[in-house]
Amino acid sequence: MLKRTALITAISAALLVPNAQAETISLKVLGQPAGSGLIAQNKEQPFFEALAEHSGLDVAVQYIPVDVAGIPDTDGLRVLNSGLFDIVSLRGPQVSRDEPSILGLDLIGLNTSFEAGRNNVAAFYDYVDSRLQERFNAKLLGTWPAGPQVIFCSDDITGLEDLQGLRVRVGDQSAANFVGELGATGISMPFGDVQQALSRGVVDCAITGPASANSGGWPEATSTVLPIALQLAINGYAINMNTWNRLSAEQQTQLEEAIATLSDDIWEYSEELYEDAMRCNAGESPCEFGNSYSLNEVPVSEADLATVTAALEEVSLPTWARQCNAAAADCEATWRETVGAQLGL
Repeated sequence: MLKRTALITAISAALLVPNAQAETISLKVLGQPAGSGLIAQNKEQPFFEALAEHSGLDVAVQYIPVDVAGIPDTDGLRVLNSGLFDIVSLRGPQVSRDEPSILGLDLIGLNTSFEAGRNNVAAFYDYVDSRLQERFNAKLLGTWPAGPQVIFCSDDITGLEDLQGLRVRVGDQSAANFVGELGATGISMPFGDVQQALSRGVVDCAITGPASANSGGWPEATSTVLPIALQLAINGYAINMNTWNRLSAEQQTQLEEAIATLSDDIWEYSEELYEDAMRCNAGESPCEFGNSYSLNEVPVSEADLATVTAALEEVSLPTWARQCNAAAADCEATWRETVGAQLGL
């Protein structure tokens, strides 16, 4: 009788404290390239490595930069779909080749300021999320900007007209179409290869954010920067839906809120980095976060500003709409009902 009573007591105790046996959540996270800049180093990697603290989840994270993993940054969505990683820090311009709707967040001429970028991204966010869920078994958890994308050149230029005949490294098809209209040739290549390509003359110019360029040593191989904001380079975080569905509703909320906080933090940090990196690249003070160089910063003309603004309706939107409509018939219509309506297009 005593044995039976003891057994019942033990079973009852186990039923009353099921969480004591709960397993730690294990997540593999594929991050931004190790050399892409301070956002990855100071915000993204520390956040995921301390995700338990930030989210309140009982979670263990293995964080690996995409270049360290030996995976092309263009394959982020395919990696998510495969389940090889649970969460991927998507490089928006690069993965837009697989899902064109992502490019609708950041067309050339659309996001000429951080404020405009926040509004436009928020308007089209739900549609992009629905496309990722449908095509790649992935849920979008947050978005953030690498920063205004400007033009670095090995030789001196005075404005956009001087790009004619040059080879320009671009981040996505929208940028390639834009420089093509200027008479240049857009060339796609991984971020980590650009500094050497500039040094060897494989490309004449390259487009990225000032902070990323500083971290990647681009000013060592260039002489001039044209600080005209073409895009914001919108990136994001997405989770494999199988992983997501294994979480309880409470755990999902904890994770989503934590990554939303990270994304908001990066929006603010990106703006700080942009202003500081522009000073660092030109050898001006204060230069707090980067290395000091001596690039020639070309004044942006009214004509060049007008060219970029006009490019949205004349170049980037029509070209992108054809590509996106081919993948999803409602793509352009949804963009016009959301982002386009905000812009009065």
